[in-house]
Amino acid sequence: MANVSIVIPTYNRIARLKQVIAAIEQQTYPLDKVEVIIVSDGSTDGTHEYLANIQTPLNLRFVPQENAGPAAARNNGFRNAHSEYVLFIDDDVVPSQQLVTEHMRWHARRPNLVVLGPMLNPPDFTHTPWVAWEQAMLEKQYAAMRRGDWEATARQFYTGNTSLPRQVLIESGGFDERFRRAEDIELAYRLEKQHVEFCFTMDAVGYHYADRSFASWLQIPYVYGRYEIVFGREGQTHLLAFVHEQFKQRNPLIHLIVGICLDRPRLSSLVQVLTKQIADIGYRMGGPGKRIAQAAYSAIFNLRYYQGVADELGGRRAFYGGASSSALSKTASSSLDTE
Repeated sequence: MANVSIVIPTYNRIARLKQVIAAIEQQTYPLDKVEVIIVSDGSTDGTHEYLANIQTPLNLRFVPQENAGPAAARNNGFRNAHSEYVLFIDDDVVPSQQLVTEHMRWHARRPNLVVLGPMLNPPDFTHTPWVAWEQAMLEKQYAAMRRGDWEATARQFYTGNTSLPRQVLIESGGFDERFRRAEDIELAYRLEKQHVEFCFTMDAVGYHYADRSFASWLQIPYVYGRYEIVFGREGQTHLLAFVHEQFKQRNPLIHLIVGICLDRPRLSSLVQVLTKQIADIGYRMGGPGKRIAQAAYSAIFNLRYYQGVADELGGRRAFYGGASSSALSKTASSSLDTE
C-alpha cells in the first residue's frame, strides 16, 4: 500500500475542522500509511491553539501561515508532504470512511492519475437555497459522469476532494497564488497540458457542509467569469471560444436577462433582488416551486458569470463581439486577487 498525505487548508472553521479530523481517524485505509497536514491560513478562531495541542492517533502536522489564500495554503501543504500521493480535502468536507481507500485503489491501478471524488449533501445538514442549487448542479455533473455521458476533465478538478501524485504537483509548479478563487481549475488546465488523466469515482464520498452568505455566493460566478478570460490570456486559448459557445447553448431566459442587464449595474442589481425574491417564494412553496427557485438561482448565477466575462473582456460590446483572438491578446485589465 502506498503512503498518502492528506492536505487540509483551513481558515476560521474550527468546529467543522474537528469533525473532519474525527472522520479521518475512522478511515478504513491503514492510518500508518496516512500523513495529515493542516495548514491554517491565518486563522483567528482558536484553530492554532487547538492544533498545537491536539491529541490524535493520526500522524498529524500543523503548518501555520499568515493569511495568503487557499492556493498558498495548499502549496505549503504539499511542499511539506512526504508521501507519494497527495489528497486534498477542504475543511468543510467530511470524508466518508471509505474515501481514502477509494482514492488509493484508483492510484494502485493507474499511478499517473488525478482522482476526483464527489462532495455530496450531508444527511444531517440543510444548505441555504443558493448553496442547495450549487450542490444540485454538482450532482448533475456526477450523474453524467457515472452514466458515461462524458469523462472527467480539468473543469471537474475541485480540490475539496481530489488526489494525485505529489511529483505531478511538483512538476506543475503547484497552485498559482495570485488567484484566490478558481486556483484549482487553473492548475488543472496546466495538468492537462502535462497529459495527466482525470477520473471520477462516486465511491470516494465527501460530505460538503458548505455555509456561505448570499453575498459571498454572488461573488463566485463573477470571479469565475473574469478568470476564464484571464486564464485564456495566459495560455488556455480555447477558453474564450468555449465561453461563447456555452452562452449560445443557454436557454432563452438566460439570454434575455443577460441581454437586458449586462453593463447596467443598477438594473442588474434590481433584477437580482427580484429574482431572489421569486426563488425564496418558490423554495418555501416546495414541490414545483423548488423548480422555479432552481431556475431563478440559475439565472442569477449566469448573469453574474457573464458580467464577469464582459468586464474582463472590456464591456458589453466586446462580449457580444464574439471569440476574437484580439480579445485574448490584451493584458489583464484588473487585479487577480478578487474574492
